Amino acid sequence: MTPVLETNGRHNDEHPLNVLVTGFGPFSRYSVNPSWLAVKPLHNTVLSVDTLAVPIMVDDNVVMAEPQSSSDRPRQIHITTLEIPVVYEDVLSIVPGLHARPPILPISDDSYSSVSAPHDGFDLIFHVGVAGRGPLRMERVGHKFGYNMKDAKGCQAPIVRREDANRVPSEPTEAERMEMEMARLANYGMDPPNVVDSGEPPKRGFGKGYETYPEDIYTDVDVEKLVHHLKMSGVEQIYSSLDAGHYLCDFIYYCSLAEAKRASSKSDKSSKVLFLHCPPVNQPLSTEEVTDAIKKSIIWLCGGL
Repeated sequence: MTPVLETNGRHNDEHPLNVLVTGFGPFSRYSVNPSWLAVKPLHNTVLSVDTLAVPIMVDDNVVMAEPQSSSDRPRQIHITTLEIPVVYEDVLSIVPGLHARPPILPISDDSYSSVSAPHDGFDLIFHVGVAGRGPLRMERVGHKFGYNMKDAKGCQAPIVRREDANRVPSEPTEAERMEMEMARLANYGMDPPNVVDSGEPPKRGFGKGYETYPEDIYTDVDVEKLVHHLKMSGVEQIYSSLDAGHYLCDFIYYCSLAEAKRASSKSDKSSKVLFLHCPPVNQPLSTEEVTDAIKKSIIWLCGGL
């Protein structure tokens, strides 16, 4: 692997890469979320990577091709971290701002968490959350619906109205209004009927504002190649996953992927987005091992930016 320079504090760099890494806050039995334990040490860290070097395989080992010119010398990666509450409402209010240019970051009373937003936005937004015991899981897809579990505040995800699920809402024409009114009077008289509970839970997830986005959004990161690279780099307990869990981890992933698409439709630049599930501490990976895997992932990802 390319040598990495790691320091505390910001370095002056004309064209640094800016990375935001998020972890989650407390919930359930976790007074401190294992994902935040792994993410927090990266705050205000600067890494350095040969961004134009190409990883190649030599005798089953990953090596990096040397830069071809002085202009290809190592580029700095500025890492900012952010703790996100395990709350649906907070995800919906915070994540869109992370993809703005410049980003809009939540205000925190914690001086450690205070961050300055790069004017041109983040090149990579890397979300991390905790899952059950086992290996690391690099997630490939976020899901739009199916969020039926309560968050850390005991609240549920928004109910998605049928008309918000699959189409873009639009104002009806005068003729359409007249037709709908005639149908209402013909079928129900002057008052529409009460909705009868069918016994099925309501659809919960992303509705208003996300009507045009598909039910599944895949990251444009080549997760299989990244996982292979990490395994060759010594991170053996990791695999790719297609099920981010339909809880806050999946919720923030879908939201972030959708907002990246929204941003790309408005400008020629948007953030790469990825999500990593980590296990509880020492089940089986230590916090330090998870942090190391995150750093190695960032270096590989930034090498392709």
